[in-house]
Amino acid sequence: MDRDGLITIQSQYTPKDTMQRLETAVRSKGMTVFAHIDHAAGAAEVGMALRPTDLLIFGSPKGGTPLMQSAQTIGIDLPLKALVWEDAEGHVWLSYNDPAWIAQRHAGPAGMQAAVRTMTGALNAIAAEATSAAPKK
Repeated sequence: MDRDGLITIQSQYTPKDTMQRLETAVRSKGMTVFAHIDHAAGAAEVGMALRPTDLLIFGSPKGGTPLMQSAQTIGIDLPLKALVWEDAEGHVWLSYNDPAWIAQRHAGPAGMQAAVRTMTGALNAIAAEATSAAPKK
C-alpha cells in the first residue's frame, strides 16, 4: 500500500501504450471494461491543458459481488478503477486502489479476506502486464 490505499507504479511505456496494455490485460482476465475516460481530452474540450490522464473503469461481478455482499457500501468503490497519467517530468504512472484498503475502508468482515486476496492478485498481475516489459526468453 503506497499512500492512503493508492498503489502507484511506474510504466515503461507511453501513456497511450500503457492504457492499451491495461485494457488488454483487463480483458484477458475475463473482466469487463465499463468505461474509459480521457480526462486530458475533456480538459481540451473546455480550452484547458492537462497532461495525459486516462481512467479505466472495469471489473467482474464474480469478484465484486462477494465484497458487496459483506459490506454493500463497497459498491461506491467498485467497479475497479485504474489511472494512467504522466507527471511533469514525462514519467508515466499507473495508479489504483488497494483492495485491502477498500475492504478496510468499509469495515468489511473477516470473510472478505479470500475475495480481497483474489482481487489483489488479479490487479497486481494486470498492473505488471500494463507497465513492465515482457521478460526475455
